[in-house]
Amino acid sequence: MTELVARTLPSPSAAQGPGPDAYKGWLFKWTNYLKGYQRRWFVLSNGLLSYYRTQAEMAHTCRGTITLATVHIEVGDTCHFVLTSGGRSYHLKAYSEGECQRWVSALQQAKANATQMMPHSDDSGDEGPLAQPDRALIQGSLKSLASKIEDLSTCNELIGKHGAALQRSLSELEDLRAASDGVDKLKTVNERATLFRITSNAMINACQDFVDLAEAHSRRWQRALQYEREQRHHLEETIEQLAKQHNSLERAWRESPSTHNKGAEGTPEGESSEENEDIEFFDAMEDSPAFITVPADDHSQHSNQTVTSGSLSGNWSQEDNDRSGSYLRRGRRCRIPDKPNYSLNLWSIMKNCIGKELSKIPMPVNFNEPLSMLQRLTEDLEYSELLDRAARCDSSLEQMCLVAAFSVSSYSTTVHRTGKPFNPLLGETYELDRVEEYGYRSICEQISHHPPAAAHHVISQRGWTLWQEITIDSKFRGKYISIMPLGNIHLRFHSSGNHYVWSKVTSTVHNIIVGKLWIDQAGDIIIMNHRNKDKCHLKFSPYSYFSRDVPRKVTGVVMDSEGCAQYILSGTWDDKMESAKIIESSHGSGGSEGKQKTVYQTLPPKLLWKKYPLPENAENMHYFSSLALTLNEPEDGVAPTDSRLRPDQRLMEAGLWDEANAEKQCLEERQRLERRKREAQANLALEEGKEAESYQPLWFDKRTDTETGESSYMYKGGYWEAKDRQDWSQCPAIF
Repeated sequence: MTELVARTLPSPSAAQGPGPDAYKGWLFKWTNYLKGYQRRWFVLSNGLLSYYRTQAEMAHTCRGTITLATVHIEVGDTCHFVLTSGGRSYHLKAYSEGECQRWVSALQQAKANATQMMPHSDDSGDEGPLAQPDRALIQGSLKSLASKIEDLSTCNELIGKHGAALQRSLSELEDLRAASDGVDKLKTVNERATLFRITSNAMINACQDFVDLAEAHSRRWQRALQYEREQRHHLEETIEQLAKQHNSLERAWRESPSTHNKGAEGTPEGESSEENEDIEFFDAMEDSPAFITVPADDHSQHSNQTVTSGSLSGNWSQEDNDRSGSYLRRGRRCRIPDKPNYSLNLWSIMKNCIGKELSKIPMPVNFNEPLSMLQRLTEDLEYSELLDRAARCDSSLEQMCLVAAFSVSSYSTTVHRTGKPFNPLLGETYELDRVEEYGYRSICEQISHHPPAAAHHVISQRGWTLWQEITIDSKFRGKYISIMPLGNIHLRFHSSGNHYVWSKVTSTVHNIIVGKLWIDQAGDIIIMNHRNKDKCHLKFSPYSYFSRDVPRKVTGVVMDSEGCAQYILSGTWDDKMESAKIIESSHGSGGSEGKQKTVYQTLPPKLLWKKYPLPENAENMHYFSSLALTLNEPEDGVAPTDSRLRPDQRLMEAGLWDEANAEKQCLEERQRLERRKREAQANLALEEGKEAESYQPLWFDKRTDTETGESSYMYKGGYWEAKDRQDWSQCPAIF
């Protein structure tokens, strides 16, 4: 139970003469036993009781809101009254009996007004007593309309019956020969004409009754619809306001975490720390590490480690740290046009997309970066030299450490990259030929559009092959977007035959509505060597305001086939990874919840990977790395389906965003037409009793891996041979 003890003071700033649903004034709210009473500005309006620290805060920060439509009001003794809503009780006190009575009266009237305006469901039995009259009224209205429809149906049948009889009588009258028969027949015609007139009048009256009743209820339903629209608009404004408040709280925590961590220690002036009075604290979501590392002090062991782990440390600082500048030395471009400064209201686009898959939300290029998802997949090869070094390792455990560092390094380029890559068109491809510089060739193809899925294959002359099939599942959750890559990454080393398999973690983009966008990676990666069963478990810790760990922390353990830990990995996914050889392990004292932590004694850590510095002016070039700057550089001889040739992406890179948006709409409409054409052909085949042909990628086919048993799309060959011949006749015209 949340206890709020409030005292209303006579104040010149209190609203005078409040209406039944509008009341304002200074109250003293009970916070806790350390800070006691705190002065707050309370506002009763539109069925909501809100309170603020000051009147000025009404424009941006609400400290709390109570919905009166479902609240229970109980009047106690000595100016005391209790508001109970949603399982929480708010205890309030007024300065005097008269003031207490005015507040209670205003609250009760506001509750009555809010309850009358509440929409009620006909499908649920959970409504309160006040819902029954409305439901009965609606059911009575429906019965009345149904009755009128039955009357209209009866009149329609009678008109048809009497009209047919009248028509027969007229026909008989025309055929009469004798005058005596004519008198009788004429009398019959008159009787039937009278019946027809009476029935027609009844039909007209029934129609008029139906129209009048429908119009009366239509006005009521229009008012209900208008109320729903206003409620939706109010809800949208409330969500946006909450997002702004949340963002200001986040900024306050980041700017002065030490102030907020003091919590209930109190301050001499209760006002200075009162912003935390309504914050609920929870335990961190992630478990604390299950091990503790203790570096060894033995200098002889240190020197031995230098020899045995030479393949891990290598010549990183001399050979690899300068690689980011090699693109410039080899004549590749080192910059792209600066990103234009376009303003756009993201909330106006995203508010109707909550819960939807991101790939199905029509987004302007303003939220993109000028690369496709195929190029982003290829960007994982930024630190391919880690695999080159791993291919030279004699020890499979040291090789595992480098593979783990490679899996972490692929996230380093995302730390500032909050732009959405272009969703590739079906059949779109992307090649990256770096045999001259780094010994590898890479080819990607979009194999499915909904859900978006891509197949990727890389072969290196330096002793390894990598392939993957990745399906992107993404959801917009209101304040953040979650991107979940589904599928496994395979890596095989040619000389040893070691076959490593792992998957990616979830990426989350925060502050979608307001505030500065920032990205986080969280989850676990299990890397398995299917040849000898070595295993590595990596943990990406989610960002937490309350954690003392460094942000973007990654920890891991490399285990041999027997399950014994051999190496400890540590670092951050945006900077570096280190490995430390375990020389001894023991069980330490019990941790939280009685769990024992394993204490590892290790040799001094060795650097596995270090992030390259970003190019100059990167903040104006979408924070692209040196490799990313070259990915969309035009090249001769590529397939006509290559992402470099996509016109909307090329226009966006050039800064022509309006033209890019128009081109993007044309491409997407063309793709929709192609999809409808394939669906129509499939339906026609089914009607003819034939088997419908599904879409087949051009360069990949589905196969089962003999070692893992996994079925996925793998490269079937032919692309590089087609490029040598410059024979692209098989490629579809997608641009």
